[in-house]
Amino acid sequence: MFPRCLASRTTLTLRPSTVTPFTSKLIQNRTFAITSPTMTRLADAIKDDHRELEEAYNKILSAKTSDEKTRWQNQFTWELARHSIGEELIVYPLMEKNLPNGKEMADKDRAEHQIVKEHLYKFQGLSPEDPEFEPTLKSLWNNLGQHIKEEESEDLPSLEKTLDQDDSEKHTKKFMRTKKFIPTRSHPSAPDKPPFETVAGLMAAPIDHLADLFRKFPEESKSQLPP
Repeated sequence: MFPRCLASRTTLTLRPSTVTPFTSKLIQNRTFAITSPTMTRLADAIKDDHRELEEAYNKILSAKTSDEKTRWQNQFTWELARHSIGEELIVYPLMEKNLPNGKEMADKDRAEHQIVKEHLYKFQGLSPEDPEFEPTLKSLWNNLGQHIKEEESEDLPSLEKTLDQDDSEKHTKKFMRTKKFIPTRSHPSAPDKPPFETVAGLMAAPIDHLADLFRKFPEESKSQLPP
């Protein structure tokens, strides 16, 4: 009798009349859970980084206490250093390869990055009480903001036209993966082209990530260390 019961239960199917709102919800949830999400296109991943940088910049300026400013300063530095080098390792070589004027575009972007890195190198060492703190940040953002505007309106649309969905997603994965292994502080003297940037980044990353353990970040910030 008992084995028969088990056999009967294992072959049981849900008839329409037996699908309650609760079981329907379970089925929907399970279907959703096993559905693979669509990977973000490369341009969208870069724009997401830009929005996070804008948020951190505004949070620094609007922070009411020195402690809060320091936390967002660390967040801003962490985001910008990784983002910049990630672009130099993944995005700019791709522009050079895929676009007729890609080398010219990439060289221009690298030059703009160098200016931003030098500003960031100075800013990351300033305390909120320093009279140079906000002027340095605003000068940095003037350069970075213009770079972001040109990148989003010109560079990225041109590059995406050369990539199908799979190619774009593949390079998004590379971009996100690369950011886990590159410096979290600004190193303006490091070479800005592969493979030297890769080596310099990998050499600097362990020290930077270790130091991040002792830096303060906003409470709502994502984890600062790679998994």
